[in-house]
Amino acid sequence: MADSEYGEEVQGKKTGMIVTVAIVLVLSLVAGAGGWVLGGVLAPQVATEDDSADAAGHEGDAGESGQAAENKPRDNVFQLEPITTNLSYPSENWIRIEVSLVFSGSPDAELADQIHQDILSYLRTVSLQQIEGPRGFQYLRDDLRERVKLRSEGRVNDLLFRTFVIE
Repeated sequence: MADSEYGEEVQGKKTGMIVTVAIVLVLSLVAGAGGWVLGGVLAPQVATEDDSADAAGHEGDAGESGQAAENKPRDNVFQLEPITTNLSYPSENWIRIEVSLVFSGSPDAELADQIHQDILSYLRTVSLQQIEGPRGFQYLRDDLRERVKLRSEGRVNDLLFRTFVIE
């Protein structure tokens, strides 16, 4: 009699385990499908080269000349020389960054040199505590972008960080 009670307990535990695994699998599938659908809705639609070639072909069919596309200003990336300097506090810490400027129109080397010097001067006033952690890095990046846009009077659209090292 004890054996049959024990067998029923084991059978009940196995059934409970199977039901739990089935529920977890079903919920995982529902969550995965929901994430896939939501990702498709929220993700930006990226045009491939084939799509842009098709769009250019259709513009030509509409009777437009290619001059409108040629006259449209294009962004040009200009890489600045690496900037290495010590921080204001603690002065034994060094920072090295490599950045690129995204110009609207053709890049201006003289303006890029002025921006390089401005970034160098700014970094010498920054302390380690100001740029610690992700929030500090975000503040630094925002400050540098603002300074670049002010210095360039709108000729530079963005500042891209290539490397960022603190020793």
